[in-house]
Amino acid sequence: MIDVRPSQQMRDLGVVQHGAGILAEPARSFTLPAERDEAERITDELFAAMERIGQVHPFAKGMGMGIAAPQIGIGRSAAVIQPPGDAPAVILLNPKITDGSDELDEQYEGCLSFFDVRGLVPRPLKITAETTSLTGKTTTTLYERGLARLIHHEIDHLDGLLYTARMRTGVEPIPVEEYRQTGRTWAYEQ
Repeated sequence: MIDVRPSQQMRDLGVVQHGAGILAEPARSFTLPAERDEAERITDELFAAMERIGQVHPFAKGMGMGIAAPQIGIGRSAAVIQPPGDAPAVILLNPKITDGSDELDEQYEGCLSFFDVRGLVPRPLKITAETTSLTGKTTTTLYERGLARLIHHEIDHLDGLLYTARMRTGVEPIPVEEYRQTGRTWAYEQ
C-alpha cells in the first residue's frame, strides 16, 4: 500500500494546494443581489467539496471545518463553515472582520490547502464580522472562541492569507504526524 501525503489526498479531493497563485490573491466580492445565482452556485460547490472532504476526514464533528472559494479554484468572496457538533453551517459572502477582541488565544490550526502541517496561530477570542446576504442585506455577527477562529481563518483565505502569516515570528508549522501525537484539540475556559 502506498502512503499518500495528506496534501495529495486533499488535492485529489479538488482542494487547491499551497503555492497556487489563487491562494495569495484577494477574492473578488459579489454584487448582491445581482450576482445571487453565481453566489448560490459557488456556495453549493463549497458544500459539495466539504461533503467530499468529510467522507475522508470527518473532523467537522470535533473541531469544525471550513472552506473558501479560492481553495476550490474560484476567486470569489465566499466561504462555508461547519461548526463543531450539530450547529448549522455558516455561509460567508463578502465577509469583513470589523472588530476583534484584544484577548488572544493561541491554538493549532490546520488548512485543507496546507494539510501536511499544523501551525500554532494566535487569534482574537471574539471577532465581529460583516457579511452580505443573497438579497444584498448586510449583517453583522459576533463570533467567539472556536467559531471565531474558524471564521477568521476562512476570511483570511478570502484576503489571500494562509494561517502561517498569523504565526508568531520564529514559530514554524509542525508535521501533521507530530501534531497528531500531541492529541490537542481546541480547549477554552468556561
